[in-house]
Amino acid sequence: MDQYKKMITRQRKWMFYLLALIVLGWGGFTPFTRIFLGLLLGTTLSLYNLWVMQRKIDRFGQAVSGQGRTTGIGTFTRLATAALAVIIAMRFEEHFHLMAVILGLMTTYVVIMIDFALFRKQD
Repeated sequence: MDQYKKMITRQRKWMFYLLALIVLGWGGFTPFTRIFLGLLLGTTLSLYNLWVMQRKIDRFGQAVSGQGRTTGIGTFTRLATAALAVIIAMRFEEHFHLMAVILGLMTTYVVIMIDFALFRKQD
């Protein structure tokens, strides 16, 4: 379980680093503020989805190991969050770039794959 906690911490760190870079891009260093604001919205909600998924998987693992009642892993919550992001982006088109929001929503899965590829050799 200690290795799982380390993986969770690494993935959250990578997401925060990525969010910091996106905020720098949005903050005036580039002329693409609408794109970076869309990435910021999508990546922020993607970080929330990562947190929900990790929490649900942790509870799922504890329930399975303790022979308790298992619940879902929060798929509906993650889909509802993605729908909320798209609705916000479509409502405020002048501020958010829709494709950037969608790319931002996918960053969690990219971070998980990169983390897996980098730290798989250590096992």
